[in-house]
Amino acid sequence: MLRATGTVAHTSDVFIKLAEAHARLRQGAESLNCLDEAAQIIEAIDERYHEAELHRLRGDLMMAKADRVAAEQNYRHALAVAQRQRAKLMELRAAVSLASLWRDQGNSHEARDLLTPIYEWFHEGFDTRDLREAKILLDSLS
Repeated sequence: MLRATGTVAHTSDVFIKLAEAHARLRQGAESLNCLDEAAQIIEAIDERYHEAELHRLRGDLMMAKADRVAAEQNYRHALAVAQRQRAKLMELRAAVSLASLWRDQGNSHEARDLLTPIYEWFHEGFDTRDLREAKILLDSLS
C-alpha cells in the first residue's frame, strides 16, 4: 500500500518490522531482503531514525546463520549509530546483543563493562522488556 501511494517517509520502519516478522518465522532470506530495502530508503532520504535497529537486526540474522564475525560487526555498527544519535534505548538494545555474543564467547568481563554504564543511565522504565532483558543479562554476567 505504501509503495502504491508513493509514500517514502517512515517506510524504513515498516520494512524493519516486516524483517522482524520474517525472522520470527525463520524466513531469513526474506528478512534480509526487507532490511536491504530499509537500508536503501534510509540512504535515499537520509531518514536515519531506525538505522541502529536495522544493523542490530541484521546482526541477529547473522547470529542465526552462525556467522559470529558478521553479527559482531553489525552489533558494533548499531551501537556506534545509536551513540552518535544519542538514542539510549537503541544503544541499550545493541549493547545487549553485543554483550550476549561476548558472554557466549567467554568474554563476560568485557560484556559487563559494555552494558553496565548504559543500563545505569536509565532511571525509570525498569518494567519494560528491554530493561528487564538487560538486567537479566547483567545478573548472569556477575
